[in-house]
Amino acid sequence: MKIFPKLNSWRRKTMRKLTKNVGSSKIGNNIQKDKSVTIKRVLISRPNSRLGNMLLITPLIIEIENKFPDAKIDIFTRAGVAPILFSKFENVDRIIQLPKKPFKQLAKYVTRFASVREYKYDLVINVVANSSSGRLSTKFASSDLKIFGDIESDSQIQNQDHLHVAKYPVYNLRRFLSMLGFEDTNEPIPTLTLKLAQPEREQGAKLLQDLVGNSRKTICIFTYATGTKRYSAKWWSVFYERLQTEFGADYNIVEVLPMENVSQIDFKAPTFYSKDVREIAAFIGSTSVFIGADSGIMHLASASGAPTIGLFGISKAETFGPYGNENLAIDTRKMGNDEIFSNIRSVLSGNSGRTESISK
Repeated sequence: MKIFPKLNSWRRKTMRKLTKNVGSSKIGNNIQKDKSVTIKRVLISRPNSRLGNMLLITPLIIEIENKFPDAKIDIFTRAGVAPILFSKFENVDRIIQLPKKPFKQLAKYVTRFASVREYKYDLVINVVANSSSGRLSTKFASSDLKIFGDIESDSQIQNQDHLHVAKYPVYNLRRFLSMLGFEDTNEPIPTLTLKLAQPEREQGAKLLQDLVGNSRKTICIFTYATGTKRYSAKWWSVFYERLQTEFGADYNIVEVLPMENVSQIDFKAPTFYSKDVREIAAFIGSTSVFIGADSGIMHLASASGAPTIGLFGISKAETFGPYGNENLAIDTRKMGNDEIFSNIRSVLSGNSGRTESISK
């Protein structure tokens, strides 16, 4: 048995205990609330390597861009895919990327961590409160304005959807800025986005057309997910057969494959495989609906602009579910296939009056 996974697990647990009380959101003593505050450089700390977790900070980036169009945004992360995901965000300036294996690359880890001191930031935001590296980097960064990510009690009262991991950092930012005298417009929380360019979308449409070879609309499924979030091959087999029965005459049904190049339906549907996340997003964005379990690809689908139906059997839909547009987060422990397929029909017809026993 490898020792490094055990060390990493021990490190995470220990660091969370040691850092849970590190820092609290603050306005420095030299900041006068009755005077204008200039936000020109922002640090967002989300030291995580997962695709989905990176996509879930895009609403926060959009919020900052909307409020401070001239601000430069640095991102502190472990995700190797971050430069690709944020390549079309003009305000994103520097991506500080930690190595994925700190014990094996300790010198690089320390150097990258220390680089958060390279600039004096006007604002530092730790996205997730229980991230030990996030709290430490926020504490270590040089700034008079810091948000450590803890959810305030009044935010819970005012915003029923405050538990969503993409939304509460935006609510925290709005609350913090209101303390500085900025007006809170109470606009809808931005949705996930990759800012796909038109040439990317055109290429995605071409890839889809090359695969299906007809002008019918397309239902896209993703049958994979990590760990216990993955639905069984038996579950997907029943689901796919019903998709074919109810929609096969009018729609193409295609499957996007994971990096592992496996299929829970034994490759019965036409498949699309790519290692380019922007290409995958552009392909999905050309389809009429995406259906898949909670995963990074589900969040990628949501960020592509395609109507996204997320299936939740283990994780919490109210925390990770796709939202906005025609998106749905369905708790399959509470909803049977008849109701699920009724919602699929509603999404395909563009009818927003869908069943509301799902998590929003």
